[in-house]
Amino acid sequence: VSGFWVVIACRRPLVSGLPPPAFSSSSRASGSHGPAFAKLNRREGAGGWSPLSSDPHQWLEVDLGGRTRITAVATQGRYGSSDWLTSYQLMFSDAGHNWKQYRQEDSRGVSNTNADSVVLHKLQHPVIARHLRLLPLDWNPRGRIGLRLETYGCSYGSHVVSLGGRGGLLFRLSPGPRRTSGASVSLTFKTLRNSGVLLRAEGRSEHGLVLQLEEGKLLLLLLRKGRTASPDGRRLVSLGSLLDDQHWHHVSMELGVDGLNLTVDGSSLWVRLPPRLAHWDHQQVSVGAGRGPRRAVGGSGHFHGCLENLVYNGVNLLELAEKKDQRGDVIFSCAESVPVAMTFTSAQSFLRLPLATEAPPSTRTSAGLQFRTWNEAGLLLTFDLPEQEGAAWLYLSGARLHLRIHKAGRAPLELSAGSALNDGQWHSAELTSRRGHLSVSVDGGEGATAHASPPFLVAMGGQLFFGGCPADGGRQDCVNPFKAFQGCMRLLTVHNQPVDPIPLQQRLMGNYSHLQIDMCGILDRCSQSHCEHGGSCRQSWSSFHCNCSGTGYSGATCHSSIYEQSCEAYKHRGNASGYYHIDVDGSGPIRARLMYCNMTEDHTWTVIQHNNTALTRVRPAPGGGRISAHFAYASDEEQLAAVIGQSERCEQELSYDCRKSRLLNTADGPLLSWWVGGPGDGQVQTYWGGAPPGSQRCSCGLQQNCVDPRHACNCDADRSEWYRDSGLLTHKETLPVRSLVLGDVQRSDSEGAYRVGPLRCHGDKNVWNAALFDQETSYLHFPTFHGELSADISFLFKTSSSSGVFLENLGIKDFIRIELRSSTEVLFSFDVGDGPTEVAVTTGFPLDDDRWHRVRAERNVRAASLRLDELPAATREAPADGHVHLQLNSQLFIGGTASRQRGFRGCMRSLQLNGVPLDLEARARITPGVQAGCPGHCSSYGSLCQNRGRCVERTSSFSCDCSSSAHTGAFCDREVSASFKSETSVSYAFNELDRGSDGSPSPAVSSDLDLRAEDLSLSFRSLQSPALLLFVGSSRREYLALLLNQAADVLRSKVTNLADGRLHAVVVTIDIQHDACTYPLSPDSAELDPGLSRLASLGFTGCLSGVLFNSVSPLKAALLHPDTSPVVVTGPLVQSICGSTSADPHSGSVGTGQPVENAVRRDSALIGGSVPALFLTVTFGHFPQPCLQNFLVLSPAGQKVGQGPTDLSQNESEMFMSNNVP
Repeated sequence: VSGFWVVIACRRPLVSGLPPPAFSSSSRASGSHGPAFAKLNRREGAGGWSPLSSDPHQWLEVDLGGRTRITAVATQGRYGSSDWLTSYQLMFSDAGHNWKQYRQEDSRGVSNTNADSVVLHKLQHPVIARHLRLLPLDWNPRGRIGLRLETYGCSYGSHVVSLGGRGGLLFRLSPGPRRTSGASVSLTFKTLRNSGVLLRAEGRSEHGLVLQLEEGKLLLLLLRKGRTASPDGRRLVSLGSLLDDQHWHHVSMELGVDGLNLTVDGSSLWVRLPPRLAHWDHQQVSVGAGRGPRRAVGGSGHFHGCLENLVYNGVNLLELAEKKDQRGDVIFSCAESVPVAMTFTSAQSFLRLPLATEAPPSTRTSAGLQFRTWNEAGLLLTFDLPEQEGAAWLYLSGARLHLRIHKAGRAPLELSAGSALNDGQWHSAELTSRRGHLSVSVDGGEGATAHASPPFLVAMGGQLFFGGCPADGGRQDCVNPFKAFQGCMRLLTVHNQPVDPIPLQQRLMGNYSHLQIDMCGILDRCSQSHCEHGGSCRQSWSSFHCNCSGTGYSGATCHSSIYEQSCEAYKHRGNASGYYHIDVDGSGPIRARLMYCNMTEDHTWTVIQHNNTALTRVRPAPGGGRISAHFAYASDEEQLAAVIGQSERCEQELSYDCRKSRLLNTADGPLLSWWVGGPGDGQVQTYWGGAPPGSQRCSCGLQQNCVDPRHACNCDADRSEWYRDSGLLTHKETLPVRSLVLGDVQRSDSEGAYRVGPLRCHGDKNVWNAALFDQETSYLHFPTFHGELSADISFLFKTSSSSGVFLENLGIKDFIRIELRSSTEVLFSFDVGDGPTEVAVTTGFPLDDDRWHRVRAERNVRAASLRLDELPAATREAPADGHVHLQLNSQLFIGGTASRQRGFRGCMRSLQLNGVPLDLEARARITPGVQAGCPGHCSSYGSLCQNRGRCVERTSSFSCDCSSSAHTGAFCDREVSASFKSETSVSYAFNELDRGSDGSPSPAVSSDLDLRAEDLSLSFRSLQSPALLLFVGSSRREYLALLLNQAADVLRSKVTNLADGRLHAVVVTIDIQHDACTYPLSPDSAELDPGLSRLASLGFTGCLSGVLFNSVSPLKAALLHPDTSPVVVTGPLVQSICGSTSADPHSGSVGTGQPVENAVRRDSALIGGSVPALFLTVTFGHFPQPCLQNFLVLSPAGQKVGQGPTDLSQNESEMFMSNNVP
């Protein structure tokens, strides 16, 4: 309330009553156009102020007579004219020099549109100053500069003290209660020194607090009592920058419950304090040098400058000191002596200074200056040598000071000194020359000095150019081969004589361009770093750059995560199971963590481990107490909560093996054991795995099959045999398990073992959250999007329409919008006050193809970007000093606009704004014209299903059906491999067969197998030669055999040895076209070839993988579906990774398996061994040679090595047909 009344009361007119001497200006058109006539609504004189010429160098200044709180400025054109301003800039000062530019979102004044209307410009933050200067920037193009003005505000009272490094003030505080919150200290200061101790507060506790300037930044230090050396000062926080600019800066500290809030010029940081500082019991506060011999922390020295209104817990200590006349070595006023600085604002900036007198050839020549900049390179000074014999350049390069001299007929001379001179601090540079000696020094020699002894005198001839050269390239007296300087200069000297810039400003001497005199306009763009997520900030004069290396984020401000938000998102980019970085909130504050993603055919599981997932034995505890176990997870608390919250289902195994160790006792008895689970510290849970929360039961109690029906858990039967209570905890509100307490472990014969499995969650509720917009006038609306400084928007869409607005949010002037502008272009547009900005991505393919496309848009203070699918991002840089805040106030419209025009028709899903998902489905269910969910995912993701896998639509998402594939996995991409021994065989019966290898219906292989049109593929590796890899026989007594290194009755490759232990892949396609090939076999020809029988008896030793005959995978059926498939396994069959291209050639089992037995069937495929390859044979039994009209065999590399009799002669070196076909 008090703040409200201050704003209302502080609106008094300040200019209307001022006398004429209070007004000054750069010039006046005439006596009647003077600055004293520039009062609002006055008509005296010519009706306002107008300068002699209308150009950007003009200004009007008002002296308010004393420091005043200024809250608003009103402008008006010159009465009865066409002269008014359309934009202006405000500057403020205490002493009429050392001006400070007023900066805010609308620091350019609101436009006038005529000469009479009054336009009020409210200052976002009140300014305390005595002098105001208004600089016209633009004016009515049909007139000239004309102005009347008023400022509004109120008086400002202050108590000030000047500290010169020797004097100081010590305040002894009255004893009071120790405060744990509510205590505060505030002060305002100005200084030209970048280091010094501002304030020290000490009390009864061991440690005190120190406020100190260091390199222009404010440090809050924790200092041990009685110590002042830097090793004992612990830095708590650093805030602010460039605080040595001789402008007032406000500092406040407020003690909270568990920390301290430090504020510098409106920027705040929260500092957690050690427990020993939780109580604020200061007994004394000192400023300046204080009393007694004290050294400053870190050797920074005592403070030089002015302090104002030092307030401790509401008491102005400076006011008390002034009343008590505690003068000593301090002065209760603030005297200013500030050197006049100049700001070189752009690459076109320069200052030309004529030499008043040239130094005699025998005397010393010198030039010096001070500068501060963020740029590594720039010209400081250049001049011609006398009689145009050459030139000299003093410049920055690589943040070092360089001097280069070119003299006709001589080799160039180069000197360099200093380093890291682009740190924004003031540095001095001096060039000194006398006959036989030349030197260049940095910071008075402290920053290094370079010397040379040229055989000539380096003298100055003509004129000097500072910062750069005029844009007129025809000038011969100024040539700049380097970059122009951007930064501030002051204290220019020539021949040891200071240069006064004020006559330059009045254009009484020299010349300049793009130069601001009597101010240093340097900005620290990294002090309030816009680099997010730990990105490091580097800056130049006009911009900054964020280094995002190692942060896990990208973009101009390290805003957008480079990782997906869930395992589900990784899966549907085609990734297999493995460890992935998961960033659960995208661009939000939670950092990414490495998590395991288990991509199965049915679900995608996120697995979060903890410190003990093994089965852990429990023995009687010493002293008979309970035993407890605590579980620390591999993810932070915020990550755990986010993963659980966004998942469709989470589960965690909880089991207890017991012998004479009860678990929960009885449903109504005292609780023996429990576990703690849920968010935060969790809550006590009284149920066990497989039972509902609060039931005080185990799974067997719910299913009524416990070993003792009187108890709800097996262990509660208290028997001497081993029993188990186990099950899954599936209620997300109680997960994860944080600790476990077991109570019945005191007895000597009690034994137990517990296991708490990892937390497993599947499904991402956000990835498939979708809405279907079936009308152009339909839309969803959400609360206003708040992305003032950083805004990222991502979503997927699919449509058959060529245009439509995806998203729109409006403000009074600002807006943000993403739209499909045409069937090949997506447009991202916005306005933050600098006018509309557009970023577009144009594709070479249609976007109205009813397939999913991904859009990612980002806007921040540095740039805007738009990315579509995997195309390169389109970017637009933001103006260097433009508006930065996106100010919106309307509802957020999705799928349409507020005008209900140009709406989007199609589907949108997975919409996220700044990492926060929007629930489209929930809003769609209550919105006419919009449907929740969106079908049809296989058109976009069907290609992820590999190796004959079939894409299956789901209500949300899709899956790959691998029943007709020899592979398994989420995308049918994981080979099924097995290691064979000589006694191992797998038989698959085709009669009665109407199912695939996983037990599902499979009409691709009929029970009337005739081997006329077949497809066969497999991979193998082996060292055995020869060998029978696969045999297929039919009820017609026809057969097909795949042999390794057997030269008989074959089509074969000419490579002499495939039994080399390497992995080889084979594909065989058969197409028998002659009718004569269908005749039944005679009984006397049904005998198997003797050579084939001999090979079969040898068995196969090696690896077989990916075996597929038509749509049946016998090996997959034997390993994964033995109970539902017509398969018989003889001998040991062990699943292996031997079929992987990365597997060791002699790898063995990666697990154990038991042989599976089943009945033998009539038509069958027999697999013997694992698949080595290269000298490969295909044998067809009981077919005359003319029947083999069309067949195809592919080599391991996928190259064609045989195709029918017509091609055999051409491929004779690779494949041939034996003459003794049965």
